[in-house]
Amino acid sequence: MVKIDLHVHTNWGSSDSGLSPQELLTEAENVGLDVVCVTEHGTLWSQSKVDELAEKSEVVIIPGMEVTTDLGHVTVFGLHGYGSGMHKAETLKRAVDAVDGFMIAAHPFRRMFDDPRISGWDMIYTAEQAAELRIFSLVDEMEVVNGANNLRENLFALEVADLLGWTGVGGSDSHSTSGLGAGGIVMENTFKDVQSFIDQLRSGKYYPSADMHKFGSRPFRTK
Repeated sequence: MVKIDLHVHTNWGSSDSGLSPQELLTEAENVGLDVVCVTEHGTLWSQSKVDELAEKSEVVIIPGMEVTTDLGHVTVFGLHGYGSGMHKAETLKRAVDAVDGFMIAAHPFRRMFDDPRISGWDMIYTAEQAAELRIFSLVDEMEVVNGANNLRENLFALEVADLLGWTGVGGSDSHSTSGLGAGGIVMENTFKDVQSFIDQLRSGKYYPSADMHKFGSRPFRTK
C-alpha cells in the first residue's frame, strides 16, 4: 500500500508557504508518507527540481498545481505549466483533457457553513443541490479530506462524493510541517511517474484517509 498526501505547498512555488522542500521530505519520512504531491499555487515544479530532490530522499515527489478558477480551487496533474485563461474552469478542463490529465476539486465546501455575510457562499446547499454544482461536471474527483477544512466540511464533501459515485481523495493542504499527512489517500499499487500515477487515480484503487501516519491509515468514511 502507498500512502500519498495529494495537496502540499512549499516556499519554492507558493508565497504563502513557509515549508521548504527539504523540510517537506524530512517530515514526510517522519510521518510515514511514501509520496507527496506538490501542488503550488498557479505554478508547477520543473522536472529538474523534482530530480534534484529525488536524490536526497526515498519519498516520491509528484508535481501538480493548484489553480484558482471561477468555480473554485482545483488541483491538477499532468499539465506542464500554467496557461492563459486557466482561471476559467472550462478552459482549464480543455487543457487538462488535452494531456490526459486529472482534475480534483480542492476543499470544495470550505466555509460554506459559516456566516453567509463573510463565507462567500450564497446559501447552504443540501448534498443533492451541491452535487449539481457545475464544477463537479468538470473535475474527475473531489477532496473529501482536506487538512485545513473542519470535520463538518469534510463530511459534507464525502456525502456529495457518494452521491456522485466517487471515492473521494484527501490532502493535507499543508503550508508548513504542521499537519503534513493529515489528509491523503492510500493507493493499492505503486507507480513510476506522473502519468502512471494518474492512471492509478483513474483506476479508483485507493481510499481517502484523515489519519496518515506510520502505524496506520484508516479510511475516512461515515459508516
